[in-house]
Amino acid sequence: MTEIYREILRILERGEKAALATVVGSTGSTPGKESAKMLVRADGTFLGTIGGGCTEADVWALAREVIATDRPMRRSFKLTPRAAEEGGLACGGIVEVFVEPIGNPVACVFGAGHIARFLAPLLHRVGFNTVVIDDREQFACRLHFPEPIQLVVSEFSAAFERLSITENSYLVIVTRGHRYDQLVLGEAVKTRATYIGLIGSRAKISRIFRSLAAAGAEMERLRAVKAPIGLDIGCRTPEEIAVSIAAQIIAHRRRFFIKGSDPERLLDRPAGEIERPVAGAPQPSRADLETADS
Repeated sequence: MTEIYREILRILERGEKAALATVVGSTGSTPGKESAKMLVRADGTFLGTIGGGCTEADVWALAREVIATDRPMRRSFKLTPRAAEEGGLACGGIVEVFVEPIGNPVACVFGAGHIARFLAPLLHRVGFNTVVIDDREQFACRLHFPEPIQLVVSEFSAAFERLSITENSYLVIVTRGHRYDQLVLGEAVKTRATYIGLIGSRAKISRIFRSLAAAGAEMERLRAVKAPIGLDIGCRTPEEIAVSIAAQIIAHRRRFFIKGSDPERLLDRPAGEIERPVAGAPQPSRADLETADS
């Protein structure tokens, strides 16, 4: 049991995903006793046991589903005498198992401007381990980010070497200009991050996508980028844009669907078809972008 808890800590530190199955009730003669635990990692390997047999295989499959959906599940498994005999077990009964996701997702926000100042604490409060990256120490500082958010001051070209990006990572690109956005996106699509979002207008996104495609970026990864980032909720201010981005990220995390449509993809159209800027926000002047940042 101690080793399971140690492994959970390691998973949390690495920003990875897993699921913990715990026997919370049983009736009859079952192999799994209350509080027995099994930890299933994202790669399918596991640690511990809830008693073995066919029930354990079913719980393993359920744990994999919990990892994929990031949703806890509670399930009862009936082990009949015949099934127990076929599995080499001299028992039968019902075992109730609770399976919970392990591992907070990591949100990396590239750019420490106005949007990031509202978005980073919002993501932190809804359960993301949040990191803000910028090459300007006067922006990526506790004055602007007083919450327990990790701050990385680094050139964007070198930042990825300092980050541990896994399939449980969400990347938000809201830097202060086209050049930095393209640089970060070019590196982001090489990672295993589950979510990549890019802020910007139709013209900017089209230029960046064409340039990266010409440089050999993987088209499948580029097509998966949420650009413009955020749900289209008619927002106009940095605060509202932050809400729209956070909502899209939550929808992606929870695999949320509504009326047959995936809301996280409302703005996920080919860059050439996007008719308006991110989340309906008014476009600032070039001078504003250069001085105020994203």
